[in-house]
Amino acid sequence: MAELNGLIAEQLYLFVGGIAIIMIIFLIIAIVQAVKLSKMRKRYNQMMAGSGVENLETLLLDLKLQMDSIEDDEQNKRDRFQAIENRLRQVPAHIGMKRYNAFSEHGSDLSFSLAILNDESDGVILTGLHNRDSSYMYAKPIVKSESTYNLSPEEKEAIQLAKSPASAKV
Repeated sequence: MAELNGLIAEQLYLFVGGIAIIMIIFLIIAIVQAVKLSKMRKRYNQMMAGSGVENLETLLLDLKLQMDSIEDDEQNKRDRFQAIENRLRQVPAHIGMKRYNAFSEHGSDLSFSLAILNDESDGVILTGLHNRDSSYMYAKPIVKSESTYNLSPEEKEAIQLAKSPASAKV
C-alpha cells in the first residue's frame, strides 16, 4: 500500500493539473454557452416586444386559433360562392328576339317573339302580335327548349337565337 501511496504522491501534480485543465475547459464551455443563451434571450425579447403575449407558446396557440378561424371563414365563403354559382345557372341569361310582320297586309315589323332562357334552356317566350286595330301579347313556358303549347316558326327561331353562343351574357 505504501508503494501505491508513493506512486500517487509522485503523480499527484499531473493528476491535479489534468483535473484543473478539464475544469478550465468546462468553465470556458459554460461561459460560451451563457453568452449564446444571453444573445438568444435578447433576440427572443426583441421578437416578443410589442406582441402583447408573455411567451412563445401563447403566441403560437393564438396564431393557430386565428388560422383555424380563417380556414373556417374561407370554407364558408367557398360554400356561399358555390350556392351563388348554382343559383346563377337558374337565372335567365339567354335572350333571343325575332321581329316580324304578323299580318303581311298591314303595318311593318312591329310583331315580335322574345325568348328568355336560362342555362338549362328553361324560361318563357313572349309573343306580341300587332296590327293597326289591336295588339295581342302571349306568354308560353319553355322547358328544355320545348313548350306544351304549339310554337310558331318565329317563336322557334327566337328560342334558337337565345340558345346561340352570342346571346350568352354570363
